[in-house]
Amino acid sequence: METQLVELDLSDWRAATPNEAWIAQLEAGKVLYFPRLGFELLPEERSLLTPSLLSPDVRNISLDANGKLKGAVGDEAVQRTAAAMVGRFRAQAQQLIHGLLPHYTPALRLAPTSYRPAQVETRVQSWRADDRRLHVDAFPSRPNYGERILRVFTNVNPEGAPRVWRVGEPFEDIARRFLPRAKPYVRWQARLLQALHVTKSFRSEYDHLMLQLHDGMKSDMAYQENSPQEKAEFPPGSVWVCFSDQTSHAVMAGQYMLEQTLHLPASKQYNPDSSPLAILSRLTGRTLV
Repeated sequence: METQLVELDLSDWRAATPNEAWIAQLEAGKVLYFPRLGFELLPEERSLLTPSLLSPDVRNISLDANGKLKGAVGDEAVQRTAAAMVGRFRAQAQQLIHGLLPHYTPALRLAPTSYRPAQVETRVQSWRADDRRLHVDAFPSRPNYGERILRVFTNVNPEGAPRVWRVGEPFEDIARRFLPRAKPYVRWQARLLQALHVTKSFRSEYDHLMLQLHDGMKSDMAYQENSPQEKAEFPPGSVWVCFSDQTSHAVMAGQYMLEQTLHLPASKQYNPDSSPLAILSRLTGRTLV
């Protein structure tokens, strides 16, 4: 398998410009890796580098579009400092994406920004929620009808520890492998899930198939161990960007990361035919949303 990482030499968040070659690689599911594009913490923010900042009942600290911080423990000063740090990262992540991918800008929808101070290796989760298993992102309760999940990550670990990923095979290879195993889509079941508020809206066939791929990958331990994959280590002071609904990834180790999610309609890509929606529609021969 050829490498799924595309290394780019950018050191200024404001200096990003578009390039056809790596835009095509990003939209093919590869990871854009910026080893010299660090997020600089202010002196007063270094005290936030502790897992004790995280409320015990949540996985991540998040800042919503209105600037409201959730999931952090501490007095008003701590909350204000944490919100300012996460908000500053949000602004820089948006600036990077607008520079790299200007065609996306009018269509992007901002999701909450997260700060993840917990250590990956010590998390205890069910197999379905375990992000240490290779997967593509799909969410049981939130159908998205093919909308893309674009993510910007940075490692702010103060002790030099990398964020360690496994990156798997291209999306179309995954789809060809797992689609034959997928349970058939049943519209009345989707209607029932919506009526029972298991899903926030009606689950489309696209969303059903993406969940089948996600669960099929995570539940197959032979696939986890033996499928085409590579190890990627993202050190502190680096940034990486990918479509997490298309890039097969597993998060193996690390602590202290900031992450920004942006949503994009598949039709607004530079090449809509490279989206998971287009690939699954082509492989099934059906209109999926």
